[in-house]
Amino acid sequence: MYDFEIQKPGSIADAVSAMSGDDAQALGGGQTLIPTLKQRLASPSTLVSLAGLSEMVGICKDDAGRLCIGGATTHAAVAADGSYAGLSGLASHIGDPAVRNRGTIGGSLANNDPSACYPAAALGSGATIVTNAREIAADDYFLGMFETALNEGEIITEVKFPIPEKSNYQKFVQPASRFALVGVFVAKYADGVRVAVTGASESGVHRWTAAEEALNANFSADAIAGLDAPSGDGMINDLHGSGDYRAHLVKVMTGRAVAAAS
Repeated sequence: MYDFEIQKPGSIADAVSAMSGDDAQALGGGQTLIPTLKQRLASPSTLVSLAGLSEMVGICKDDAGRLCIGGATTHAAVAADGSYAGLSGLASHIGDPAVRNRGTIGGSLANNDPSACYPAAALGSGATIVTNAREIAADDYFLGMFETALNEGEIITEVKFPIPEKSNYQKFVQPASRFALVGVFVAKYADGVRVAVTGASESGVHRWTAAEEALNANFSADAIAGLDAPSGDGMINDLHGSGDYRAHLVKVMTGRAVAAAS
């Protein structure tokens, strides 16, 4: 590790001000950022801790019935809430207890690791990512591997999830990291089904639209039996699994998620 300063603002406004400084980086639970610093993949001179901001902690429902989760809310708190079964189930299997009690939903979405679980939930739910400056639809938020629509110094303060009729998340775990080798989030709403895939593609989390169309007509695992998940050069191909293997897992995990949701 190297020397850096830590600022602990008392409000979102103070945090935004601190983030405007040269080479400042937001620090949520640190479950992704600290290992990144240790590997020298990032080296900010100042970390701005968001962990103590009570404005960004908590879970409630808004007037539209959406589940609103503060950006500094931990995975463990989301897992324990239970208001959105598919989301709580996903949160309960992130990492291990230590990670779940420190890591935050805002930190995960801001980092947008291509194998993280929360991006699949946000995209699969059609969630809205709220920052100190604006609201961003999940379909517009995820731009690529580790890339999001966040501007420099912008902070995720809240995430709003429409609660579906049915939902489930299935993850094929990479045992060493506990990240998803492939994870699929399925959510059925009155106006249609959304299927979001994480861990499989070099472009990061994405929707499987062919599966959505099939499931809109027949919400059962049989509906995707004749489909093949996209494969080829865009799929992650590494020592943990080939692109074709990951494409196979996308179909398998989607079928399991639909069956479990049903």
